[in-house]
Amino acid sequence: MEPNQEYDVVIVGGGMVGASLACALGASELRTLVIEAIPLDIQTQSPQQSSYDDRAIALSYGSHKIFHSMGVWDNMAKEATAIEHIHVSEQGQFGMSRIHSQQSGVKALGYVISARAIGRHLSHQLQGLGQNVEFLSPARLIGIHHAGYKRNDDMAHLKLDNGQSVKTRLLVAADGGQSSVRTLCNIEVKQREYHQSAVIANISCSHPQAHTAYERFTPQGPLALLPMGVERYSLVWTHNQRDVEAVMALPDTDFLQQLQQAFGNRLGQLIKTGKREAYPLRLTQACEQIRPRIALIGNAAHTLHPIAGQGFNLGLRDVATLAQVIVDARHNDQDIGSLETLKQYAQWRQKDQNHIITLTDTLVRLFSNRFKPLSLARNLGLIGMDLLPPLKRQFSKHTMGVAGRLPRLARGLPL
Repeated sequence: MEPNQEYDVVIVGGGMVGASLACALGASELRTLVIEAIPLDIQTQSPQQSSYDDRAIALSYGSHKIFHSMGVWDNMAKEATAIEHIHVSEQGQFGMSRIHSQQSGVKALGYVISARAIGRHLSHQLQGLGQNVEFLSPARLIGIHHAGYKRNDDMAHLKLDNGQSVKTRLLVAADGGQSSVRTLCNIEVKQREYHQSAVIANISCSHPQAHTAYERFTPQGPLALLPMGVERYSLVWTHNQRDVEAVMALPDTDFLQQLQQAFGNRLGQLIKTGKREAYPLRLTQACEQIRPRIALIGNAAHTLHPIAGQGFNLGLRDVATLAQVIVDARHNDQDIGSLETLKQYAQWRQKDQNHIITLTDTLVRLFSNRFKPLSLARNLGLIGMDLLPPLKRQFSKHTMGVAGRLPRLARGLPL
């Protein structure tokens, strides 16, 4: 790429969220550049056999619709496992709730697929988009100048670590929870430490239940098991920060024994665990998600507790909404990076983001408290949701990503 080129959209971050936005914009006339710090050959590596330890992503029903509208789902579907049933319970308590796809009128409540597979299919899609979408890697953004603050300046001026300069009408931060764009713009964040870590591993069992996901609340923290294929499950088990080091040091047999005791025997004997990894958990929300010429999406805008598996799905709805707003602005001969245009994105996303952030944060607080009267109340709540179909349907609509006003991609329509 030659220096000082101009683009309509520059996306910083070529991970799943950034690549999804590039794919969404690929059919438009917008000239788009993706800047990624990881070398290109790693981003677009050829298909290979998935390892046992591939990290799993739970895609909501709405996310699968977005990917379908972008033209990538048919290939992804071959590597995805449908979630048709969700079983929610609390260890040692009587409360229980079950959610079934038939009750929601869909074939699947969501899908489980490895992050590796998502990245591979997005990379393949990007390679076939032609000249409208370019990929610059490895490269890092180190400076942003005159990003729309001058009255007559309709471009953001970007400086890269390789000495190049780029101009763009819209800069999109899709560079994760430690966003360099957010830092360079001095955008503050609201942050809440949960003092917990998510222990992640893949698990095999003796009696798998087809297409069933489990959410179980244990004294250690929420425990989720997501189906991956025939007999493998992806585990996300939250622990207090003070206990994580000891949990990670356990031999596999002892770890499986503790997990078996917490989860029970619904899947028979837990017989194998893959490599364990631990991630500290916090709630982060950017105080500003837009500025003139700048928009934040995905983890750059918000990071969540994984208790309801909503993080990536929330970011993908950011993608679908922002893509529609800026494509519509271009069709109407409006400035895609103006504050007036970006306000449409921010206002549209506010309700959904606030609802999901509140939902996940409330669940963490509610099920982390061992106060006995509260335990009784939440178990009665689980039973109540199981017995009241309207309440269950409303909860399912939000977790499936189909509540409220939806962008075209989330409705199965092209941009």
